[in-house]
Order: sequence, then structure tokens, then C-alpha cells
Amino acid sequence: MRRLIPYLLALLGGLFLPFAFSPYNWPWLAPVCLFLLFASWLNATPLQAFARGFLFGVAQFGVGISWVYLSMHHYGGANRIEAIGLTILIVLILSCYPALAGWLALRLFGDRGKQIKILLVYPILWVIFEWLRGWFVAGLPWLLVGSSQVDTPLGFGLAPLLGVYGVSLAVALLAGLSLSIFDRNDWQRRGAMMGIGILIVLCALLGRIQWTQPAGPPFKVALLQGNIPQNQKWQPEFQQATLQLYTGMTRQHWDARLIVWPETAIPAYYHQVKDVWLDNLRKEAAPHNTDIIIGIPWLDMSENRYYNAMISVTEKPGKYFKRHLVPFGEYLPFRQVFGWVFEILKIPFSDFARGENGQEPIQAAGYPIAASICFEDVFGDEARNALPQAAYLVNLTNDSWFGDSMAPHQHLQIARMRALETGRFMVRATNTGITAAIAPNGKIISQAPMFEQSSVTAEITPMSGSTPYIRFGDWMVIGILVGVLIFLRTQCVRHQAVE
Repeated sequence: MRRLIPYLLALLGGLFLPFAFSPYNWPWLAPVCLFLLFASWLNATPLQAFARGFLFGVAQFGVGISWVYLSMHHYGGANRIEAIGLTILIVLILSCYPALAGWLALRLFGDRGKQIKILLVYPILWVIFEWLRGWFVAGLPWLLVGSSQVDTPLGFGLAPLLGVYGVSLAVALLAGLSLSIFDRNDWQRRGAMMGIGILIVLCALLGRIQWTQPAGPPFKVALLQGNIPQNQKWQPEFQQATLQLYTGMTRQHWDARLIVWPETAIPAYYHQVKDVWLDNLRKEAAPHNTDIIIGIPWLDMSENRYYNAMISVTEKPGKYFKRHLVPFGEYLPFRQVFGWVFEILKIPFSDFARGENGQEPIQAAGYPIAASICFEDVFGDEARNALPQAAYLVNLTNDSWFGDSMAPHQHLQIARMRALETGRFMVRATNTGITAAIAPNGKIISQAPMFEQSSVTAEITPMSGSTPYIRFGDWMVIGILVGVLIFLRTQCVRHQAVE
């Protein structure tokens, strides 16, 4: 039974970690769960650490992204068995990251330097493998422990400075310091408790710094949530009704400087509606000095490629093509290997082309914006591409694929982290929820209820200036952590040579 205790600790840590995130919002659980994982790695062999990390990951992602099954089965066309199989495959792949973190920690340092491993090695490798999960192959930076801290001193203190991975590091350090409290050495226990207090107070003080400043007067925005059922969205017979719905909702907000529609709100290609319908909408909006941002598919007929696009209906129209596509939803990675997935999933527009980097920023309400479509707002480093020039962030999303699950709440929490990192307002319009306006401190100004036809209005202020995260991105944190890890490994090798 004693041999099973470390595996039980890892399992419990993974099971409870998703509850640190929205919609449950128990952020204090994040360091507790990493505490259990790090405790399970003590006195382990590399293979045992791998197994315990893998068990932690299976529990974490099995609970935290269980909505993948819902998306594939109810909306993606996969039958129950196929959806279960694909969901398990994704969970198993993601579980390899905490497993490899544990394996590498014990492989590099073995049974040497217990306190060094607890306080530095485990936290550093946890963050490095979170970062690897965020970009390797397609990347899925979902359930990063830092994202759970948007309402804590760790979040509003460190996010503008170091980004979400810096916040993750603080959570992991709290877990390591807490584990050190159980050490038999009184000096180490007192030092650990003092370290916890210093870290929390330091983050609280950093949270008082205003990194950005207003670039102009506030203006009113209206965010539209049409609540179009996913099974009707692309049906030709509902196309006219959808256009009439959003047009009618828009006309109720001509007092707004900016009106934002959700991702692919128009169920037709841009070239099919630009000359008549969009042109009429532009002429109707002009006397009110109202700009409109709309999500729409865009077909490049010269190359027979189509894009997930955002357009601005203004005097000087602009466009943005989505650059970071959803794997297995908007494109197929390793097509020769995973071609069978498209035969299972019957998702409309499931083979989008990727937009180019360095696109000209869209201008709306008199300012350049940092545009993102759906899944793109989970990549903090990519939001920096349009900054510091952009005055605010705009995200168009269609979270109806996730139904009434944890995913829309988790997605909104991730969007709040982007506002914190950049020190800018974010407005996000979604098809079925959660449509919201977010302040630079990550707080929600206003939001719409889920699964209701609704609109959200708010006053936002264009911002200028740069947070340290805008200047340096993720590379500053990751570079420092890799450097520290190399230094610790070098010292370990030297001690082994001396012995």
C-alpha cells in the first residue's frame, strides 16, 4: 500500500487541478495540486516519476478537457465510440508532458539535492513542459496553471511582467516552498514559510504598477451574440435569417462607436456579400460614425483557398486572416498519418488555409487593433505581434462547438489573461457565449448570458505603452529557466566528478 501512495497523490493532484479554473474558480487548488505531484516525485526513479506524471496528466486532462468528446460527438459528426477514442488519444498525448517533466527531473538529478529539486528543478521543468505543450506540433496551451490565477496577486502582479508562464512559475514555486515546510530541518521550514510570504507580497506590490496609459477618450462598444444553433449555422435556408438577425441587432446600437460580430457570423463567403449587402451596411453605418467588425469566411478564388477572416466595415475596410488554426478542426496536421480523422469528423470549413504573419492591422474606431479569432487568443506570445501599436484587443469566437461545458468558461479566463499581459482592454464576441468586455486588469466589465440572443455594451479606453511582457514575450522567462537548469545540471555533474 505504501508503494501506491505516490501514485494516489499524483492521481488526486490531476483530478483536482481543473477545479482551479473557471467555472469553478478555486485558484488556491493549483499550488496544492502541484504540491501533490512534486511530493509523488520524491524518492522516485525516472521511470516511476514518468508514470506518476503521466497519471497526473491523464486525470488533469481527462477531467479538464472532457468537452472534447462533446465537441466531436455532438457537433463534429463522430459517433460515440469514435469520439471517445479520439478524446482518449488527445488526453494521452497531453499527459506525456508532465510525465516527461518528472522523468527528466529524476534523470538529470537522481537522488541528489532534494531541496534543489523541490524548490527549483520541479518548478522549472513544469513550466518548460507547459511551454513546450503550448507550441510543439500544433500546440494546445490549455489549462496552464498560470491562467487560473487571473483573480489573485500572482496573476495581476506577474502577468504584465512575465506573462502566463511567469505566473505558472510562481504557482509551482509556491508548491515547492509548501513541500519544503514538511522538511525536518527547522531552518528550511522557516525559510520556506518566509519565501511564501515574500512571493505573495511582492506580487501584490507589482500589481499596483500601471504599465500602460490611455491613448484617447473612452468610447462605447456593442458586442453581438446571435446564439445561432451550430446545426443551423451553415444551412443555406437559414442564411438570410442570420443576416437579418445581426443587421437588426446592429441597428439597435448605432450610438456605439464600434459594433463587433462573432466568428464566421456571416454564413457566406466575403465575395458573395461584399458588393450589395456589406456595401449597404457600410452606407447605413457611416452617418452614425459607427465601425463594425465581422467574422466571415473568405475564398481566394485565384488559389482556391479559403480563410477564417475578420473584416472591418469602415471607410477604409481592412481584413485579417486567422494564422493559428485549430488542429483537426480547421486543418489537419500530418495529413498522411491522420487523414482518417477527417473521414470521422464532418466539420464545415475544416480545411482552412493559414493567414500570413505580418498582416496590416485592422483599424476600427480610429485605432489599430490586435485581432485574434477563436483559438488564437490562447497564445499569449502571438498577441504581441500587433503591439504596442494596437490600442485594444478584439477576439471573435464561436464556442458553440463546446456546448454547455467547462470550455467556454475556460476560454474566457484565458482571454482575461491576455488583457492582463498586455495592459489593454479586450472585447470578444461569441456566437453562443461567453461574450464579454474585459478591462486591462483582467476584470470583466460586462458579459452576456450563455445560450441567449443578447448584446453587451461597455465603454473601453484605447491604451498605449508596453508592459514588459509585450517587449520580451515568453522567451525571457523560458530563457532564464533553461539557463538556470543548465547551471544546476553542470553543478551536479561537478559534484559527481569530485565524489
